Amino acid sequence: MSNLDRAPAMSTCGGRAGVAAEPVRDLIPGRVVQLGESTQVRRLLPTLGRRMIGAWCFIDHYGPDDIAAEPGMQVPPHPHMGLQTVSWLHEGEVLHRDSLGSLQTLRPGQLGVMTSGRAIAHSEESPREHLPLLHGAQLWVALPDEYRHVEPAFEHHPTLPVVTGGGVTATVMLGEIDGAASPGTTYSPLVGADLSLAAGADARFPLEPDFEYAALTMSGGARVDGVLLEPGSLLYLGSHRSDVQLESDVDTAVLLLGGEPFAEEIVMWWNFVARTGDEVAQAREAWNAGTGGFGEVHGYDGDRLPAPALPPGQLKPRGRAG
Repeated sequence: MSNLDRAPAMSTCGGRAGVAAEPVRDLIPGRVVQLGESTQVRRLLPTLGRRMIGAWCFIDHYGPDDIAAEPGMQVPPHPHMGLQTVSWLHEGEVLHRDSLGSLQTLRPGQLGVMTSGRAIAHSEESPREHLPLLHGAQLWVALPDEYRHVEPAFEHHPTLPVVTGGGVTATVMLGEIDGAASPGTTYSPLVGADLSLAAGADARFPLEPDFEYAALTMSGGARVDGVLLEPGSLLYLGSHRSDVQLESDVDTAVLLLGGEPFAEEIVMWWNFVARTGDEVAQAREAWNAGTGGFGEVHGYDGDRLPAPALPPGQLKPRGRAG
């Protein structure tokens, strides 16, 4: 999924100076952003209060939306570099196309991971004949410097490991939980899990003390470490936790995201993750000129998305928090 903001800010994220080296409870509301013609999302990361959670650097939560009489998601071909996109659905279908020639329909509970590496382009759309509801999350993972120029790749994993206990069922999207490892490729220590809480659940879920974590309620309503977390809100939990308490009065779905604090500083702008503003400017120019190795996305009915103008002035580092 693209950042379709036509005036995106450029910011420096990462580095460990902004990591909460203790448990915290920082509630982050979503910022509504229009995505294409018919889809609104709640942007939870980056935000003014928090820019990264481990290597996770971008989170959009969308739906549930009634798209029965609408075209649904329509995101034209656009570029990425220096990151991985992680597509996760609870309802509906999304058709993924990319410049590698991939053509894959993603469905609820299936993992789609696209590693941009040095350069890739893709589009995402609801199929012409689509289900009436669309609900999911789109996430990005920053690639460490030693891997950010790898060859691009796309993975589709229709089956993922599941861990159960204490009224919680955890689908392991990325990383490992209690010995159950996702088949999705990762390039830094991190975890992503979709937690299903039965009505009346009251459980303590194990965490890695060296990771920082956040929780996003997808549906229902949960109390995470005692904080009521309604759908579309993100709770940053900090680090140095061996577990977290999860409670729910109704059936609830929560995304748990965590990872080892990302030591490097990155520059994020539009759909690019780089290390300097000059790299971003060069990537923007190459995409708009049709060069740079991004390739072409074939089969999408529409024009590709041009990169917006760069912001004026110099890059102002703002760190991972603030």
